[in-house]
Amino acid sequence: MSRITVLIILAFFSIYVIWGSTYMLNKVAVNELPPFMLASVRFISAGLLIFLISKLMGISLYITRIQLLNSAIAGFLFLTFGNGTVVWALKYVDSGFAALEISAQPLVVLILMRVFQGKKIQPMSVIGVILGVIGIYLLVAQKELISQEGTILGMIMIFACMISWSYGSLFVAKADLHSNFFVNTGYQMVTGGVMLIIASLAFGEQWTSPFVWSSSVQISMLLLIIFGSIVAFTAFNFLLRTVSPEKVATSTYVNPIIALFLGSYFLNEQITKQSIIAAIVLLTGVFFINTKKKLILYSRFSK
Repeated sequence: MSRITVLIILAFFSIYVIWGSTYMLNKVAVNELPPFMLASVRFISAGLLIFLISKLMGISLYITRIQLLNSAIAGFLFLTFGNGTVVWALKYVDSGFAALEISAQPLVVLILMRVFQGKKIQPMSVIGVILGVIGIYLLVAQKELISQEGTILGMIMIFACMISWSYGSLFVAKADLHSNFFVNTGYQMVTGGVMLIIASLAFGEQWTSPFVWSSSVQISMLLLIIFGSIVAFTAFNFLLRTVSPEKVATSTYVNPIIALFLGSYFLNEQITKQSIIAAIVLLTGVFFINTKKKLILYSRFSK
């Protein structure tokens, strides 16, 4: 097995499993901290640590003006809006619910690739899109969930974040960025974190010292910085430049399952029967979107 193959496997493990746990960790932290402050501290801390580690390893931090601009754009799409708003929405929706809704991201990526790149949607993917829409409907049409204050707005904002994250995936796959994936991640996190500080100040959030945070929030933040940010996001950037965006988006197969389990176990979040059905339909749709197999009927008529 080649070195690049091993790195790809480890990178997929990171975005599959580690990112699945970040929903629960963010939920723990946002119950005590303002959302944009939380996200800004997480990403700026992680970005600065990446720069420090890079210097110790002798990796150059030099970046051109266009690369810095592209890093800032990616930082906004992925982190400032794409992640910061999800953290905000977690104040109103369960972590497992948020992960399930975001599992529809491959559907959004597929549609954006059709709109911006003219990529043809294959028959199997059409089935996936239909199942994805049905799954989303089953998920959000639960009266016991949408009756809670702020839940509907949270759902809408999470969907907007999916669009931002999906477009960011297409942008990064072709953008001129720093050649080192680790350093590239650092620039995205620092620029995205700075914009999150601006958002935090604009919304009048009250900042507090880490020394007054509860131990559970301190541990959550540490895990988010080291594993959720440095390890997993570096793996994510590596995969975007190594494999196709559709394959990277398959992390949504595993993320919601991990998030549902951890949210139920540690936060006593309710898993309804309809949510389970919605999860099965959604993830089946994601499978159809990403499968390379052709419909037998389609194949016969195409020969």
